[in-house]
Amino acid sequence: MLLARMLAFLLSYTLPLLLVRRLSVDEFGLYKQIFLVVGTSLLILPLGFQMSVYYFLPRERERRQQVAFNVVIFNLMGGGLACLILMLRPSLLAAILNSTGAGEYAPLVGLIILSWVSASFLESLMIANAELKLATVLIVMTQLGKAIVFVGAVLASPSVKAIIVAALVVGGLQMVIALCYLCSRFPGFWQRFEWPLLRKQLAYGLPLGVGAMLSVAYPYVDDYFVSYRFGAARFAIYSIGCFNIPLVDLINTSIGSVMIPRVIELQRFGRPREITELSARMMRKLAAIYLPLYVFLLVSRREFITVLFTSRYLASQSIFSINLTLILLAIIWAAVDPILRAHFEHRYLLLRIYGGLLVVHTAALWWVTGHLGLTAAIATTVGMSLLITLILAFRVGRTLGVTWHDVVLLKDVGKLTVAAAAAGFLTAALRLAIVGAKPLVVLVLCSLGFLAIYLAAVLLLGVLTTEERERIGRRIAGFQAWSRWKPTTDRSH
Repeated sequence: MLLARMLAFLLSYTLPLLLVRRLSVDEFGLYKQIFLVVGTSLLILPLGFQMSVYYFLPRERERRQQVAFNVVIFNLMGGGLACLILMLRPSLLAAILNSTGAGEYAPLVGLIILSWVSASFLESLMIANAELKLATVLIVMTQLGKAIVFVGAVLASPSVKAIIVAALVVGGLQMVIALCYLCSRFPGFWQRFEWPLLRKQLAYGLPLGVGAMLSVAYPYVDDYFVSYRFGAARFAIYSIGCFNIPLVDLINTSIGSVMIPRVIELQRFGRPREITELSARMMRKLAAIYLPLYVFLLVSRREFITVLFTSRYLASQSIFSINLTLILLAIIWAAVDPILRAHFEHRYLLLRIYGGLLVVHTAALWWVTGHLGLTAAIATTVGMSLLITLILAFRVGRTLGVTWHDVVLLKDVGKLTVAAAAAGFLTAALRLAIVGAKPLVVLVLCSLGFLAIYLAAVLLLGVLTTEERERIGRRIAGFQAWSRWKPTTDRSH
């Protein structure tokens, strides 16, 4: 799942890299504004109801069709309501974004939201149905199809309208795929509706779903304030500074797809200690990726932004530096989220915390965007995210009976922190030594140097277990054997 999402991310990210070079800063900002609304609609309108399939599909074996049908109905209603509102009141989109340019596309944006939201349940349904391989194929093929359609549209006609039309085509294809899967795995799913089952799904799914939805949508609140206060061009700068979020979310979602069913299983059998140990192992592995990623991007932020987005967006450096803190918080969140979903008694916890702090966050953003500017907006958002993550981690720790003695489970995270810091310090020195070289050259040399130093530090600090060393050794030996193998040619004829 992780590899599939990594490939999907690389495919999907070709579009903004192309757009920053084909569109003006104002046009790129308008594109980001429109798809900010589409993206948050995709997060908010389903209200996380589709997550109920993880709980009910394995338990309601005789009513699988009804479980799936309820999710289909819920998503159609959410997407349809948004579409209807934007068609009847297109000025609403312009008012939300403070952009007259966005208002003229409101009806088309409504259709995009309808199609994308209606099919958004498919991946969760596949995973809950224990079809990880099929879900993996779907992720890759969907993103490949998106990349082909979007990039083709931009190359043919580099404009915001062309991107919107491409999004409509993608949405239509997603709906067709979702319908084909439902008919194949849940034949006759539309023939029977059970209100008691829907009520049970709502009772379980909505509190957790709305809370999870708020947790995912929470970091985007500042985007709306910046867009409204500063306009499309400044919002383009701000959005580039926050661009790293999809990569982290990509990895966390992949981990969560595996962790959630496993934690639910352990919780059912009353094994909290195993949940704690499982979460610690997962955090250790995420730290091995996220800590060096955070340090390297912090050190090479100037060259990184220049190479990916051109020097026109260098003003986003300070925003980018602060926003990187969310990478570190994602390590904790990846452990907290599956545990909250597995414990039914915590279904209202996310809703209470995010609902309460959303008021504080909104008031703070209203003031800082009006008086202090872009950097203060991202600092406020990151600070609130830190507070929420710590509160949730404390509650989860109490639920599992975690004590200060369990910190030993994370000893390798401390070693990885030392390794990443050492690599970052030496890479910063290397960067100063080659200052003046082309940004791409600096970025390549720094990445190679950082990777070599980090891996050496990990080995010296003894982070790898014996089993991990043996596994790596076997894979290296297998690769060497494969590289030496050459097919023999039959010369008897």
